[in-house]
Amino acid sequence: MINAAELFVGLRYLRAKRKTRFVSFITFISLAGIALGVAALIVILSVMNGFEGELRDRLLSMTAHGYVTGDDGSLGDWRRLRDDVSNDPGVVAAAPFVEMEGMIRTGRSLTGVMVHGILPEAEKEVSGRTVNFVEGSLDLLVPGERSIVLGRFLAIDLGVRIGDGVVLLIPRPVGDGTLEPVLERFVVRGVFEAGVQDHDATLALVHIDDAARLLSLRDRVTAIRFLTSEVMSAPEVSGRLAARLGAGYVTSDWTIENASYFRAIRLEKMMMSLLLSLIIGVAAFNIVASLVMVVTDKTTDIAILRTLGMSPADVVRVFFIQGAVIGWLGVFLGVAAGVVLAINVPVVVPFLEQLFGFQIMPGDVYYVTAIPSVLEVEDVMVISVAAFVLTSLATLYPARRAAHVNPAIALRYE
Repeated sequence: MINAAELFVGLRYLRAKRKTRFVSFITFISLAGIALGVAALIVILSVMNGFEGELRDRLLSMTAHGYVTGDDGSLGDWRRLRDDVSNDPGVVAAAPFVEMEGMIRTGRSLTGVMVHGILPEAEKEVSGRTVNFVEGSLDLLVPGERSIVLGRFLAIDLGVRIGDGVVLLIPRPVGDGTLEPVLERFVVRGVFEAGVQDHDATLALVHIDDAARLLSLRDRVTAIRFLTSEVMSAPEVSGRLAARLGAGYVTSDWTIENASYFRAIRLEKMMMSLLLSLIIGVAAFNIVASLVMVVTDKTTDIAILRTLGMSPADVVRVFFIQGAVIGWLGVFLGVAAGVVLAINVPVVVPFLEQLFGFQIMPGDVYYVTAIPSVLEVEDVMVISVAAFVLTSLATLYPARRAAHVNPAIALRYE
């Protein structure tokens, strides 16, 4: 237990005399380094969380939270299954869709395309919440009229506008296991922008009846996709549906379909955390260096304290107090600055862009033109505790060195 005398002496040693100004300068640098490292970690992780959320929203803008399909990759009695999926307490909406790959041609241009056959009225409930329609809308997908809606970059690559015709080339399986090409002309009725390269450059939407006719599915669909009340509960809902529906059905969710994207983000967060933690590590070494110099400078004082009855453990606590105050004050300042900056990133970044005359994320290069930031309490707590522990450990070696000062030897030459 730390007593008043140890606390007084430890705090007293934080004040610099004229001949120890250099030690105090290193102490200040240590404190500033810890504060800078902690603040940088909080801000960077908040920005990474923001980008992760932005990516998740954009990926799910043209898809759904989960899927149910059959063992053979298609569903027959999909209306009953849709009602069954919709009745799950975690499901907000469900809709059928048909998925097919093919080529799209206009003039001499031929481009690979992923075609989704959808029910427009049901699709609005399941997805499309963050989709920006540059022209047209899903309501223009009328069955039998061969209407198609293209991603923005796909439309640009093809050089088409609203009302232009395109030709879809779809490979259709036949009875003997081979594929036969199916050509059909569609009219462009809309252009959307989801903000994800995979969607905007390769995805086209048609009415589910037109898609089923192209593949000769005869009232069959590829899958039922569903929207959950909470996006993070999709794996739980998917597992519950798999257990309830039983054999013959396969379920999946967005965490599986887009695992590579979020694995890359987690890896980036981990590497950024490790790199920025080096700042705190260097500052912790500065604490060690400054305390070692204080111990060397205060050798006579330590010897006098020992002769007055202070035990080696008491001396350890004196220097632990000094190092802990430096480290913990730096952590506190870093957390305060990091939280304020993380919350105000949308305000600070435009100010810096205007001040220095450049744009960090230009709209003609990136989908996201504003830097998002999501501050999570868990990240702040982990960073704070880790920095507290690291700075506390940094005081142990100098404190133990001070405790081993021999009073007789230290005072002999004074």
